This record gives sequence, C-alpha cells and structure tokens, in this order.
Amino acid sequence: MRAAQSVSLLAMVLIVVLSRSLGGPLDYLPFAIGAGVTGMIGLSSFYAALASGTMGVVAPIAGLGVVVPVGVGVADGDRPAAIQVLGIVVAVAGAILVSGPERAEELDQLGRAERRRPLVLAAFSALAFGLALTFMARGSDTSTIMTILVMRATNVALAGAAILLIARRSGAALRGPTRSDGLSIVAIATTDTTANACYGVATQSSLLSLAAVLGSLYPAMTSLLAWRFHHERLAPMQKIGVGLVLFGVAAIAAG
Repeated sequence: MRAAQSVSLLAMVLIVVLSRSLGGPLDYLPFAIGAGVTGMIGLSSFYAALASGTMGVVAPIAGLGVVVPVGVGVADGDRPAAIQVLGIVVAVAGAILVSGPERAEELDQLGRAERRRPLVLAAFSALAFGLALTFMARGSDTSTIMTILVMRATNVALAGAAILLIARRSGAALRGPTRSDGLSIVAIATTDTTANACYGVATQSSLLSLAAVLGSLYPAMTSLLAWRFHHERLAPMQKIGVGLVLFGVAAIAAG
C-alpha cells in the first residue's frame, strides 16, 4: 500500500510541476489533509475487513460511505432531477443488496465475533471513505491537483509512520516490494490517482450528490471481479443488486 501511494505521490509531484499548479490560494489545504487522514483510516479498515471477510460482501458495505457526501450535497442545496433521485435510491439499494449475507457454509465455520468483525470494519471504512470524498470535493473547489498532491503526501506520511511503529513494536525487519510487485504497484498507483482526479473534476462539473454516488459504485464491479477471478459465488439477491446499481447509474446519467 505504501509503495503504491509513494509512486502516486511522485507522479503527482511531476504533474504539479509540469502544470505549474504551485502557488495560489491555500484554501484546499485543510480539506486535502483531512481527505488524506480519513482516506488512510478508511483504506486500513477496508483492507483489515477484506482480510477477515469476503470481498464481494465487504466492498459494497464500504461503498455505502457515499451517504456522507450525498447528505452534505443536499444540505448545501443540491437539487437533483426526479429521475436522478430515483437513480440514487436504486443505486444505493443495489449496493446494499450486493452486500448481502455471507455464504452459510462460511458463517458456520466462524464464531459470532468473527462474523461481526469484518462487517464492523467495513462500516467504519464506509464512514471514513465518505468523509474523504467530502473533503476531496471541498478541496477541489480551489484546486483539484493540489488537493490530490497534499492528500497523497498525507497518505504516505501516515503509512510510513504506521509501518515504522509496527516494525518497532514487533521487532520485525522491514521488507520492501519485490521486482515482481512492480507492475501491480504501478497499476494501483495509476488507477487510484486517475480515479481521484476524475472524481475531483466531476464534483466541479456536476452536483456533489451525483458525483459522489457515481464515484462510489465500484462495489458492483468489485463483486463481479471477485466472482470472475476469485470464484466467489454471488447469491441471486446479489446479482439483482448489481443490476439495480447499473440501472441507477443509467438513471443518474439520463438526468
């Protein structure tokens, strides 16, 4: 995670230099730092949830953090069209269905506390992700590029501090990424930075409530990829949820 964040930070520094984005108002700064802190908290909770739960279940729950920026957008005066409101409701309902209960055979092997842990972690990451999305949108009001740069620098600093603290307490030696990890790290850094940039620009081009919903529908894709590559089975209700998410996206776009 830290390696990918570092690569992303270096790319953002290059983009900032080439675009001559340094200077200007610093109104984005507190929001960018807030996005970095809450984003790292959300990501850590999300990975911890994935380590103890099923990807196709954990990811959709984490995606429900969209409720936070949607609420902020509506409170600030966002007034989506009727069909877009329908799309938001249907998309969120679909995400909930996609995050349906884990398979019975898996639950039979877990205690009550073990069953609850990934769900609690996923819910906590949803709140943190929702706050991060809101802070990113607010920072992008001033500068999308500088918001992402400061956010990524905050991510790297926090990740580095956490790794050093854990290593010191455990006495374990730090291990850097191997050569075989290189392609994955670059892919993660590229897609993550591109997604953040697109979201920041989108919040300036449309209502925050709409951009946040569209930017948070990745759980449907995650569930499909988990089904395709990790052979995680989707229950009939989860398949319906994926369909509702797609319908919701179409409704929002149609508005």
